[in-house]
Amino acid sequence: MHKKTIGAGALIGAMMIAAPVMPQSLPPGDIPFGVFDPSGDFSDVTGIAIEHLFLPWEDVFLPSLAEAETYSKDRGRSLLVTIEPWTWTRDERNSPAVLQAGIAAGVYDETMTTVCSSLGSLGRPLTIRWAQEMDDESGQFIWAGWAPQTYVDAYQKMIDICRVSAPNASFMWSPLGFEDMADYYPGDDYVDVVGLSVFSLGPWEKQVLGEEQTFDDIFAPRYARAQEFGKPIMIAELGFTGDEEHMALWEADVRSKSAQYPELDAVVYFNQQEVYPWPNGFGLPDWRRPQNVTN
Repeated sequence: MHKKTIGAGALIGAMMIAAPVMPQSLPPGDIPFGVFDPSGDFSDVTGIAIEHLFLPWEDVFLPSLAEAETYSKDRGRSLLVTIEPWTWTRDERNSPAVLQAGIAAGVYDETMTTVCSSLGSLGRPLTIRWAQEMDDESGQFIWAGWAPQTYVDAYQKMIDICRVSAPNASFMWSPLGFEDMADYYPGDDYVDVVGLSVFSLGPWEKQVLGEEQTFDDIFAPRYARAQEFGKPIMIAELGFTGDEEHMALWEADVRSKSAQYPELDAVVYFNQQEVYPWPNGFGLPDWRRPQNVTN
C-alpha cells in the first residue's frame, strides 16, 4: 500500500553528496537508527547505525557499490541492501508469471550470483533483504501476492545462491507484517532477522480509518506476529507524515520503546517521497524529514 522503488541513479548518488540538504537529527531513544537517504540529508549526522540501499537486479551498475562501501565505512554504518527482482525501467518489467517461471528454471541464477558476489566483496557488515513485502496486495510489486509456497520456493532458491557468493552476509525476510505473513515464512534456516514496514499517513488515517494511528497501533500487532519466529526484528522501512501533533507523537515513540519491544533491534527510516500512490486519492506522501509535516 505504500512506498518505494527509487530510480537507479539514486542508488549511489546519495553517497556523493557532501552536505545535508536539510538539517537532520535522530529521534530520541536508544534503539539503533538507520536511513534510506538518497538525497544525502543524513550524510553528516552522527549516531546512525545503518545505511539502507535498494538494488534492482537488472540494469544496475554494480561497480558503484564501491562508493557505498567507502561512504558507509567513513561513517561507521553497516549496510542493509534490498534486492528487488526486476528492473526499475517500468515499461520493461516482467510479469509475475515470467518472474516465477524464470526463477524456477534458473534463468536468474547468474544474475543473483553476480549481484551477491558484488555485495559479498564489500568490507562492511551486511544484511541482504530479497523481494520484500511479499504479503502486499496493492499490486506494487510483481513478487507480491503469490501463492505462499511459490514465494517460499523462490526465496529459498535465491538465498541459497546468494549465500555462496556472500557467505558473511545476514539475510532478512521482510513482510509488510499483515495477518497472513506467516504463510510466507521460508524457515529458520533462511532467516537471520525479520524486517517489517511501518508507515503512517495521518490524513489518510483520519479519512479512511476514522482516526490517526499511533506507532503502537500499527507496529504492535506486526511485532507480535514477528515474535512467533524467534528471530531479531527490525523495522526495515519507517515513514510517518501528518500534522505537528501527529508527528511529535511518532517522533517520540519510534526509538524509545525498547522495554516494550525488546526484540526490536533497529529502525530504518525511509527518507524519500513515495513513488507508488496511496489509495483513496492520497497521491505520493513525502516521508522526508522534516518536510513530512502537513498543515
